[in-house]
Amino acid sequence: MCVLFLISLLGTVAVLPLHFWSLEHGKLEERYGEQRGKRIGAALGIISGWGYFIFLFGLWVSPQTRFTIPFYENLGFKIPLTNHFVPIFSALISLPFILPAIWFGVKGVRELGLETSETHRAHAIATSGVYSVVRHPQYLGGMLAHVGFSILLSGLYSILVTPVIMTRDFAACRKEETELIREFGSKYEDYRKKVPMLLPRSHAKE
Repeated sequence: MCVLFLISLLGTVAVLPLHFWSLEHGKLEERYGEQRGKRIGAALGIISGWGYFIFLFGLWVSPQTRFTIPFYENLGFKIPLTNHFVPIFSALISLPFILPAIWFGVKGVRELGLETSETHRAHAIATSGVYSVVRHPQYLGGMLAHVGFSILLSGLYSILVTPVIMTRDFAACRKEETELIREFGSKYEDYRKKVPMLLPRSHAKE
C-alpha cells in the first residue's frame, strides 16, 4: 500500500482528537482563560477541519490499485492536474454521490456560517433549511463525497476504507452533539427528536 495513502488514512484519524478538543469550549476557557481559550479552540477547529479535508483528498488522489467497472472502461477522459483517467461509466456512477455531497456541504456551510463551521463554536442552534433535513449535513456531504470521488478515481484502497471514514465521522457527530447538549440543553434535545442525524427522511417526527 502506498505510503502517501497510509499517511492520509492515519491523518484523517489523527486530527479527530484535535477536533474533539476544539469542541470543549468550557474546559478550554477554564484552563486558559476566556479569550485565550476561545482562540485556542478556534485554532484547533480550523487545523482539524482543514487537516481532515486535506487528508481525505489525499486518500482519493494517492497512488493505489485501481479497480475497473467492465462497461466502456476504455472510454473516458483525464482530469487536469491529477492526470487520472476516468472511465465514463465510473463518472456516471459517481455523480449521484458527488452532486448531493456538494449540495449538503455548501448548504451546510452557508446556513451555519463559515466561522462557526471552521471554529465549531455555535451561538445558536441551526434548525432551518438543510438543518431541518439532517443534523449534520456537512458530514453527510463528506461521506457521500468520499464514496463518489473514490468511484470517480477508481481508488480501490480508498473505497475499501469507507467504513473507517464513516465511523470517524459518526464519532465526530456524537462528540459534537454531546457538547451541544451541554451548551443548549433541552433545546438541542428537542431538535434531535425531530431531525435525523445523517439519513434524511421524508417526514421529521413531530
